[in-house]
Amino acid sequence: MIVLAVESSCDETSVSVSKDGKEILSNIVLSQIETHASFGGVVPEIASREHVKGITVVFEEALQRAGVSAGEIDLVAVTKGPGLIGSLLVGINAAKAFAFAHGIPIVGVHHIAGHIYANQIEQDMQFPLIALVVSGGHTELILMKDHYEFEKLGETHDDAVGEAYDKVARVLGLGYPGGPIIDRLAAEGKDAYPMPHIKTDNPYDFSYSGLKSHVINLINRLRMKKEPINEKDMATSFQKAAIRHLIDKSRQAVNDYGAKMFIVAGGVAANTHLRKEVSTHFKDVTVAVPPFKYCTDNAAMMGIAGYYYYQRFKTADSMDMNGYSRLNLS
Repeated sequence: MIVLAVESSCDETSVSVSKDGKEILSNIVLSQIETHASFGGVVPEIASREHVKGITVVFEEALQRAGVSAGEIDLVAVTKGPGLIGSLLVGINAAKAFAFAHGIPIVGVHHIAGHIYANQIEQDMQFPLIALVVSGGHTELILMKDHYEFEKLGETHDDAVGEAYDKVARVLGLGYPGGPIIDRLAAEGKDAYPMPHIKTDNPYDFSYSGLKSHVINLINRLRMKKEPINEKDMATSFQKAAIRHLIDKSRQAVNDYGAKMFIVAGGVAANTHLRKEVSTHFKDVTVAVPPFKYCTDNAAMMGIAGYYYYQRFKTADSMDMNGYSRLNLS
């Protein structure tokens, strides 16, 4: 089965062609990071316009790189949510137009399911598994007992971990996106600043507003006192506390549910310290972390998720399928 997939939930316009839920024939990603960098974050209206400008070119390049024609496509998969509604609708309408014109079934895929299934590209899933979903908008622990069986064990009470990274980087004046910048600085610093230990009532829930506020207040106090701030040490101290919170919660979930596999999904999966800590603390289970190119938003992961959705449910969506800014994974 050859799947053409479309992803446009935020600020990447991406189209991919994959085969049999495993082989990536093409994966074209048109990023808007430079466009939004001067604003310190994604501007929804600008993102939508950029998707409109790029979607046709990305479609054509994905088919050309894959070496397949429209007539060889068996299924179209598209992100239907969650995400920026204007951005989602550009991808959804382009995908529906392509599917309708060529008489191909179409399925709408949950964005987070795509991030989870990015791990399937290079390593087969083993059930039951625990998935740690970490990005700018999500921090969740998901239990999977089989393909497309999602049970949310816990989520953040407030800020997502990626959001906390961006806000700390902004206060330090480091630029956008903050996650990669903090990660690079932390590799050169020391754990020199005190950070709070994060606690939640639910053992699988997360909370980052307290840690974020602590760092911001600490920076402001040092500036008021005109004391020097070692940005590398601040990045190291913040990152160690943030990642430790993820590891502790994930480790407990893996133990409590007897998971055979632990996977990390989402843009923060590209964080080097998180990848190192996962390899250190989960040696007794199979671990999967996507290659860097599949961590951030891309259509390849949506194609794999769409393939397994169609294999599991044997049903397609209608042409009146809509996009959703919020969408339950289950």
